[in-house]
Amino acid sequence: MATPLTKSLPTGLAQVEQEIARACKEARRDRASVTLVAVSKTFDAAAISPIIDAGQRVFGENRVQEAKAKWPALVSAHPGITLHLIGPLQSNKARDAVALFDAIHSVDRPSLCEALAKEIKAQNKRPELFVQLNTGEEPQKAGVVPGEADAFIASCREKYGLVISGLMCIPPVNDAPAPHFALTAKIAARNGLKNLSMGMSADFAVAIQLGATHVRVGSAIFGAR
Repeated sequence: MATPLTKSLPTGLAQVEQEIARACKEARRDRASVTLVAVSKTFDAAAISPIIDAGQRVFGENRVQEAKAKWPALVSAHPGITLHLIGPLQSNKARDAVALFDAIHSVDRPSLCEALAKEIKAQNKRPELFVQLNTGEEPQKAGVVPGEADAFIASCREKYGLVISGLMCIPPVNDAPAPHFALTAKIAARNGLKNLSMGMSADFAVAIQLGATHVRVGSAIFGAR
């Protein structure tokens, strides 16, 4: 199968690439329409370097402080790395997040919008922004509930001047993921958003079938944490 990476791939990465290619073929989509975000949270440079050497250039981290500690040296050594923040972001970490990350998947409340707008202007840097949905309306989980999504996206644009690239969702653990992915895609479509950050190690093939443009895969590439 065609792959954008080098031929000699670590086993996990090779399997994920094959599954992405298969899912794209079944969905009649171009493989290039799906970005693999390799989730490297909790793994150190020694574990990440072979994945970089194989050609992977897009990585995801959950915590600003962890990423700040390990990625500047890796980015310096390997040009072309793109970093995505996929975990919750505290407003007081917005400065570091805007400085370090090329994409932020967890925009979910007005205070964070305000902090991001301030830092984007101050640093003259525009990371790609995704609004995080809480499609299962789980009280313990971050994200905007579906019924408030349209108003929140409008507020991001009109009140804070943020350019929203797409939506992100994490379905409830015990739910079938497909309805949550379909709902996220529907909300994105009616708000003119082209990017969908959906799908992790267990369900990224389903997410691709339902329009995911970014899949966040960690354990299937790096192994158990």
